[in-house]
Amino acid sequence: MKHTLSVLVEDESGVLSRIAGLFARRGFNIESLAVGPAETEGISRITMVVPGDNRTIEQLTKQLYKLVNILQVQDVTNIPSVERELMLLKIEAGRDNRSDILEIAHIFRAHIVDISSTFLILEVTGDPGKIVAMQQLLSHYDIVEVSRTGKISLTRASNVNTELLRKAYEAKKIFSN
Repeated sequence: MKHTLSVLVEDESGVLSRIAGLFARRGFNIESLAVGPAETEGISRITMVVPGDNRTIEQLTKQLYKLVNILQVQDVTNIPSVERELMLLKIEAGRDNRSDILEIAHIFRAHIVDISSTFLILEVTGDPGKIVAMQQLLSHYDIVEVSRTGKISLTRASNVNTELLRKAYEAKKIFSN
């Protein structure tokens, strides 16, 4: 299972290096990593996606707390959260396929951030599933380059899990027909 960890750290040089070293020594892989300033000056938030079972993640959390400059570690995997990623995608778009690509971009609310006679660069943000779905649809065309950020996540103040609500709504529609 993949877990999403939100880690608050003091914004000092070497913190990310120590975290990466801990993961390397323990044989853990980081599938996604995003780092940026948090709400308080001098504090950064690291959001990482790590594969492992609950026991492994619990051990990893304890190891992270032993590092200098770690302020808080939270596994937000099962907590209602807002999750987003950003993807830039350069795709070959000539006369014959440009309108199809633009239609897909419109459906996914992607922005065209660069255009030439033969290429488009699209920018799309959204939950990780949306990013994967768009990339899969566009894989039928000639994708030249892809750059994706890691997942970022904040827990919902409302504590409402919109994913569960969406699934319940879809199930209700299916059973009411």
